Amino acid sequence: MARISVIGAGSWGVALAVMLNKNGHDVKVWSHRQSQVDQMNDTHTSDKIKGVRLPDSMSFTADIEDAAKTADVILMAVPSKATRETAEKIKPFVNDNQIFITVTKGIEEETLFTQTEILEDVLGSEKRICVLSGPSHAEEVVTFKPTLVVAGSTDRQTSLFVQNLFMNKYFRVYSSPDVKGIEVGAALKNVIALAAGMSDGLGFGDNAKAALITRGIKEISALAVAMGGQAETLSGLTGVGDLIVTCSSMHSRNRMAGFYIGQGMTKDEAMEKVAMVVEGVFSAKAAMKLAKKYDIEMPIVEVVNAVLFDGMAVKDAVYELMTRSKKDETDELEW
Repeated sequence: MARISVIGAGSWGVALAVMLNKNGHDVKVWSHRQSQVDQMNDTHTSDKIKGVRLPDSMSFTADIEDAAKTADVILMAVPSKATRETAEKIKPFVNDNQIFITVTKGIEEETLFTQTEILEDVLGSEKRICVLSGPSHAEEVVTFKPTLVVAGSTDRQTSLFVQNLFMNKYFRVYSSPDVKGIEVGAALKNVIALAAGMSDGLGFGDNAKAALITRGIKEISALAVAMGGQAETLSGLTGVGDLIVTCSSMHSRNRMAGFYIGQGMTKDEAMEKVAMVVEGVFSAKAAMKLAKKYDIEMPIVEVVNAVLFDGMAVKDAVYELMTRSKKDETDELEW
């Protein structure tokens, strides 16, 4: 049994806390909102996941020192825009024997750091850090529907430790050394999901959705490989798998935000209606900066940015993609 502190009480953090508790671990959930902690302590329910009773053996706190000091494992589940700030808060209370897991998907716009790179930057590169990612909606994980994910770390023992921490008959975990590939896939699939939602909002069909998923994974893969990731990772759970579910599911907040934008809402109106963090909006600018840095052509990411931040109409974005200059589907094949 491990003592695990989940830092962040959003739907994903709470769902993983329930799963870890089911595996017999001592789980504590931290939230920066005392009112949220009081609700979870008093009712053992969360306003982030409706209709689910949280186990009596789970505990909840707003004391960041208590959460960090008492843990063998610290699981970071805050929104990507809050990762650095939260890591700074826990820094005085952590030690070199702890394992850190990030389940957040996003790229920091100012530094272009992935989530593990932010943790390494703040906490120290000697820390044992792992990323957990894959096609995994909180609403399904918390009700124990079969889910497969990947635990990625440059240290094999850390990856295997996290694999064992989570594994059960509902939640299967693979291990991988390709942290970069996992994190790029995790962050950029949210941007493509915004495009897929816009397509749905415009009333387009399965043909358009399939095209966005297929061409989207090509863009993501090209960037991930340029950054040092492995192409095989992007053809797996944290690439194609996560992209399919995020572009297609009714649970996907990024697809839903895109849907509302496709129906005529502004970015801010769509985010307010979704009422949850839409990570793709925060990763879109960073993705564009990375594309320019590594000289990678990413037309879907480019038009998503134009719609979100430059006032381009969604229909004009579609026209922009459809009328690009003619080209071969892939440069790798020879005539």
